Amino acid sequence: MDRNQATGLILFAAVLLIYSFFFSSPEPVTDEQNTTTTEVQSTPESQAKPQETLSLPDSIQALQNQQQFGEFSTAASGKEEMVSLENDLVKITFSSKGGEIKNVELKEFKTWAKEPLILLDEQSASIDYQIQTSKGPLSLNQFFFTPSKSTTTVDETAAQQLTFTAKTASGSIKRTYTLADGKYILSQNIATSGLNSLTDQSITINWQDKLKRQEADIKESRRKTYINFYTSEGDYDYLSASSDTDQEQVANPVKWVAFKQRFFTSGLIAENQFSSTNLEQVVPTDTMSIKDMSATLALDLNNGQANNSYYFGPNNYKILKKVTPDFERNVDMGYFFVSWVNKYIIVNLFHVLEKFFSNYGIIIVLIVLIIKLFLFPLTYKSYIGMAKMRVIKPEIDQLKEKYGDDPTKMQQEQMKLFGQLGVSPISGCLPMVLQMPFLFAMFFFFPNSIELRQESFLWASDLSTYDSIINLPFTIPLYGNHVSLFTLLMTVSQIVYTRFNNQLTAAQGPMKNLGYIMPVTFMFVLNSYPAALSFYYFVSNMVTFGQQALIKQFVDDDKIREKVEANKKKNANKKKSKFQARLEEAMKAAESNKKKK
Repeated sequence: MDRNQATGLILFAAVLLIYSFFFSSPEPVTDEQNTTTTEVQSTPESQAKPQETLSLPDSIQALQNQQQFGEFSTAASGKEEMVSLENDLVKITFSSKGGEIKNVELKEFKTWAKEPLILLDEQSASIDYQIQTSKGPLSLNQFFFTPSKSTTTVDETAAQQLTFTAKTASGSIKRTYTLADGKYILSQNIATSGLNSLTDQSITINWQDKLKRQEADIKESRRKTYINFYTSEGDYDYLSASSDTDQEQVANPVKWVAFKQRFFTSGLIAENQFSSTNLEQVVPTDTMSIKDMSATLALDLNNGQANNSYYFGPNNYKILKKVTPDFERNVDMGYFFVSWVNKYIIVNLFHVLEKFFSNYGIIIVLIVLIIKLFLFPLTYKSYIGMAKMRVIKPEIDQLKEKYGDDPTKMQQEQMKLFGQLGVSPISGCLPMVLQMPFLFAMFFFFPNSIELRQESFLWASDLSTYDSIINLPFTIPLYGNHVSLFTLLMTVSQIVYTRFNNQLTAAQGPMKNLGYIMPVTFMFVLNSYPAALSFYYFVSNMVTFGQQALIKQFVDDDKIREKVEANKKKNANKKKSKFQARLEEAMKAAESNKKKK
C-alpha cells in the first residue's frame, strides 16, 4: 500500500466515525414511544414490511468512487437514460450508462412467430469496452455519459448522430455514433482527451451474444450459424459450423468479425484492424438461443482516437458487398467452381426479376426457363450424342458377342468402331457435365437466399424452409418427421425423366438402374431443405423433359443412321490418330502386365 492509498483509507475511516457519531446516535426512547414500538412490532403487517436501505451520503460515495475509479470518479455517478437512433431499416437503442448499444430492431423483418425481429437486446447480449488505467481495467459501462443528438451527412446521405460525453477530473471520453438513412451500418468514433491515468493506448472490446432464435427450423438455423472473420491481410476464415464448441485465438490482425446467422448478421468492423482477437462459439443445450458466441478484440487508440463500425442487418448479397471487403462472404454462395454462377448470374438475374414480379414462385419458374434457354445448345448436343449411341447399338452388341470374354480387345474394337462411325462416347455426357455447375449452384443459392424468407407459394407458406403437407408422429432416419410435397414431385419427375432418358440411350445393366437410385436418394436428402430448391429441381426436370420431347420430334434416327454410315465409308481407310494409337498401345501394355502377374 503506497502513501496516497494509506492517507485515503485514514480519511475514509475518519468520515465514517464522524458520520456515525453525529447522525446515527439513537435518541432516548420514552415509555410512550417504547409502547408504540412494541405494538407495531407485534403487528403482522409491520413484520412483512421490508426495511428501508440507507444510501451512503454523497461525500462517502464520492470517496468510494475516488478510490475505485481515480480521475474517472466524476463519471461514476448519474442517472441512466435510453436514447435511440433509427432510420427506415433499423432502430438502435443506447444507454447513457456506458454510451452502449442495448437493443437492435430490424424494422422490415419479423421472426418466424411474426413478432418484431430483435437482433440484439441486453437480456441476450452484452457489449463492453474496457480501457487500461492505473486503477486497472475499467469498463465504460461503469460510467455515465451525457447524450446529445444532431444531424449530419455521410457520402451525401442524411444521417443522424448521437454523441455521448463523460467528463473526468482532467479530460473527457466521447463516443459518437452515426447512422445514415437507408443503411444498416452504424459508425462509431471514440475520442479521449486529457486522460492522465491511461496505461495502454488500446481498448478491449468484449462482445457476448446468445443469438436469438429467428426461424422455426432451429436445426437448420444452427447448422448455418457460425463466426466468420477476415484478416487485415485479406484472408477469410470461420469457426467450424459443425462443432458444438469451437474456440480459436486468431494470430493475424483482423479487419472484421461477424456473428453470422442463417439470414441475419451482427458484425464488428475496424477502420484499420483489431490488433488481437479471440473468438468462441458454443451450441447451447436448450432452444432459447441458436448459438452462444463471444469475441474479445483489441482496438488501438491513435492520438486518442479509435474508429469502428457495426453491421446489423440481413444476409443480402448485394447489401453485404457494399459494407467492407469480402463481407458478402457471410452469404454462402458455394464452392469456388459453382460460386461464380451464383455471384455473377443467379443473384443479378434474381434481382432483375424482382423488379417486375412479386411472386417468388413465378420468379423461380422464370429463372428455370431463362437458364434452360441459355443452355439449350448443350441440351441439343447432348440429345444428338445419345441418339448416335442408340443408333449404333447393334454394332456394339455384335462386338460384345464376339469379344465379350476379352475386355481389352473389346475396348480396342469399340474405340476403332467409334472412330470409323464418327461417334464420341462422351458426346452425350459432356454437355450434361457443363450444365452441372448451375444445378449445384442452386443447392447453395436457395437455402441462403433471404429474399425467399417468409414468402409463400401454393401450399408452401415459406419457401425458405420445407413445405410440410403431413407431419408424422414418428421420425424416419435420414428423412425426418414430415413429408414435403415439392420433394415428392421432384422425385417423381426425376424418375419419369430417367425412364425417358433410358429409352433415348438404350441403357442396359447397372447404368439403367442407377438413374432410379439417385432420385430416391435425393428424396431423403432434400425433404428438410427449402421448398424453393425442390420446386426449382421439379420445374427444371419438367422443362428438360419437354425440351427433349420437342427435339425428338425434329430429330430423325434414320437420318442419323445415314450420317453414321457415310462416316463409316469415309473413314474406312483412315489411319489411326496418334492419340488412338497411343491409347491402344497403353491398353495392350496394361493387359500384358496383367497376364504376367
